[in-house]
Amino acid sequence: METKILEAAAALLVESPAGDISIRAVCEAAQVGAPTLYRLFENKDALLAAAVDHGFERYLASKRAAVVSDDPVQDLRDGWDSHVAFALAQPACYKLMYSPALASRPEAAAEAHRMLIAVIERIAVAGRLSVPVDRAAQMVMAANIGLALSLLYRPDVNQDPVLSNSLREAVVTAITTNATATEAAASPATTLRTRLRQTPPPGFTPAETALLHEWLGRLEIPTT
Repeated sequence: METKILEAAAALLVESPAGDISIRAVCEAAQVGAPTLYRLFENKDALLAAAVDHGFERYLASKRAAVVSDDPVQDLRDGWDSHVAFALAQPACYKLMYSPALASRPEAAAEAHRMLIAVIERIAVAGRLSVPVDRAAQMVMAANIGLALSLLYRPDVNQDPVLSNSLREAVVTAITTNATATEAAASPATTLRTRLRQTPPPGFTPAETALLHEWLGRLEIPTT
């Protein structure tokens, strides 16, 4: 029954340019009564958050199944492109995903962020990240989401076919170093800190490991 309701809500979202659907419309589409729906979802906000998760599932499943390459920077580029492609394919669902009106944060947003962190950590481990991992993730996510929403809300003024690629490359350049650069600009502290997070040093106590992470955090390249 829950799946039936979510599929009905997701279908209505696709048909709604503003991403606004009513409980009544969902009940009619799913052929259930309001009491049945409210037993499964506390309120409309909870229903919408679950519908967004349902709509994002195919996109996230494709990212989970993506083959990891030997070049994490290229994987970051591919992730950016698939993010924009999904936004353009599912505009109502995407707008709702990042809408400030939605009080319950969809789990899909959290999972997408974790996937991004994983790619950026691989870049750091490869010695090619020039800013701290968290800062890099914030930069990528802000630019990627901002671009996608701009394309959806202002398609009339954002018709440059290379806009996404140009912005993507600007962000990649800002957070990474060239793999063949003679002057390595990557932060050794960021690289080491990420490697230690993935493989804790043997023989260190938890307190010693935490202290090492704190010291390395202070040594990471400052950003403004």
